[in-house]
Amino acid sequence: MLAAHSILVKAFLGFLVGGLFIPFMTSKNPLGFRKASFIYTMIFQAIATMIAFAGLVAVFTGDLGWTTTTIIMVAVWAIMMYIEIKKYKAIKLAYIQNPETHKVLKSAFIKISIVQILLVTIMVVLMILKAKGVVSI
Repeated sequence: MLAAHSILVKAFLGFLVGGLFIPFMTSKNPLGFRKASFIYTMIFQAIATMIAFAGLVAVFTGDLGWTTTTIIMVAVWAIMMYIEIKKYKAIKLAYIQNPETHKVLKSAFIKISIVQILLVTIMVVLMILKAKGVVSI
């Protein structure tokens, strides 16, 4: 189960990196940006939920317990879901036909995506260091 969790996390990281291209591919089409953002958010939530489920199953079936790193992972998951939902709501409710609004939303999309990539990368590095015995959290 931990292997499945690890594979999902790496696939999710690839998905996040790929999502950085959405604002560039839809730069001339504001409504396309909104639609692509919706699809991105749905896939984001699906993969993040699969990761959380696989992790929770691993915690309980592997009798791993609620260590500090497990609690940090749950907190990071909740923060990322909250940020993603807020980002999509902003894109959905904004008057995206306005070029200035579209530009601001694209910029926010990119910045938020970079923060999410950093969060996942930090967690992956933390878990690798913990597995190697370098960090004992």
